[in-house]
Amino acid sequence: MKLIDLNRDGGIGANSHFLQIGDLNIVIDSGLNPKQTGRTATPDFSPLRGVRVDLIIITHCHLDHIGSLPVLMREQKDAAVAMTTSSRMLIERMMHNSASVMLRQKEDNGGKEPVLFTHDDIDRLSKRLLGFPYNQAKRFQGRKDEITIIFHPAGHVAGAAAVEIHHKKRQIFITGDVLFENQRTLPGAKFPAGHFDTMIIETTRGNTERPLGKSRVEEVARLITSINDTINRGGSFLLPVFALGRQQEILSILSDARKFGKLVDCPIFAAGLGMDLADYLDEIARKTKHVNFSKNVIKDLKIQPAPRKLVAGEDPKQNALYIISSGMLVERTPSYTLASGLISHARNTIGFVGYCDSETPGGELLAAKTGDEFLFKTAGVKAKINARVEKFELSGHADREELLEFAVQATPRSIILTHGEQSARDWFKEQLAIKLPQTTVIDPVPLQPYQV
Repeated sequence: MKLIDLNRDGGIGANSHFLQIGDLNIVIDSGLNPKQTGRTATPDFSPLRGVRVDLIIITHCHLDHIGSLPVLMREQKDAAVAMTTSSRMLIERMMHNSASVMLRQKEDNGGKEPVLFTHDDIDRLSKRLLGFPYNQAKRFQGRKDEITIIFHPAGHVAGAAAVEIHHKKRQIFITGDVLFENQRTLPGAKFPAGHFDTMIIETTRGNTERPLGKSRVEEVARLITSINDTINRGGSFLLPVFALGRQQEILSILSDARKFGKLVDCPIFAAGLGMDLADYLDEIARKTKHVNFSKNVIKDLKIQPAPRKLVAGEDPKQNALYIISSGMLVERTPSYTLASGLISHARNTIGFVGYCDSETPGGELLAAKTGDEFLFKTAGVKAKINARVEKFELSGHADREELLEFAVQATPRSIILTHGEQSARDWFKEQLAIKLPQTTVIDPVPLQPYQV
């Protein structure tokens, strides 16, 4: 098998891999780097020039895995696109949101920001998007060779899948983004045990040691306590969330807490794509039984729309709970603007419940200390950090120890590391060298071909 990591910057961002298996050319995911704009935010598809891609496989519908898919599909006009049934129900809505964001950015910047694809592009390409159930083998034929793929539930978010590929006597396993623990809205990953010849594994939490005494149940309780304390002292609590998965999970957690009288009575504001996606997850829950979510939680919590015109550097002083994106406080998003107004007041709290790239404003804020000056560059705000900034271990990604255990039991001949910062990948390299000394571990250099 030939492999090329097409993510031009490595790390986490524009996730995409090119696999040549027999005479079939396959691309796994086609993401977008949220820290970049224009073509630099996409994978580097130059190794695919002159190559006919037979199949594109999507592991799940987060932006860093599907954000450049219409670009790739335009360039590879014959490639079918395979994903789970649930992802097929979500993907067009996610891509249309990206098109709207790009159009808005172009308007805000006087036409300088390029638009990678349009709503018309998505509609035109949609007939090539194919959804398949979990745990059912599907064959794809090349010119001479044939592969069989099986999607396995990967937890993480609705529709997320690991991909098992069979070619002749060879078995390849791609974890995608995975969470083994159960969430309120989604059961944990269910992967097949046993040997695989080659594995491609995510390494997101490789630099995060499993915290002692911080089970998911205990972290949920700590979150509710922190919200109550903030509201009771007259402050506001900002929960930056990812629109797909994390926002619906938090809504379900808060709804349960409210039902059992554990959540303080306060206004709850929410906005953005995540609220729209609540309808989609409700439908997926009814049609596939792979999701446990009801849009009724929005009514039960008496959710109010977040103010459309948040003012940078200004605290709305609503003594309220805000659940808005982006989850990493990416610049020019509602959570970024609101955080710039809340951060200087000790009564407020900003609580992170998901992964934060160290180079995003969210990651930088988590690394800062109380009393530091913090610059919200695109908002034009510099403020002293007086608010509480907290991290709750409710990530949608598996602990490194769980992933390591799964990899070790599979005794693969080769392991390829992906979707992690360098320090995270280094931890996996060190541990795998000890526990699987006969296994070849590859941390691929972007755009460099590997024979695996």
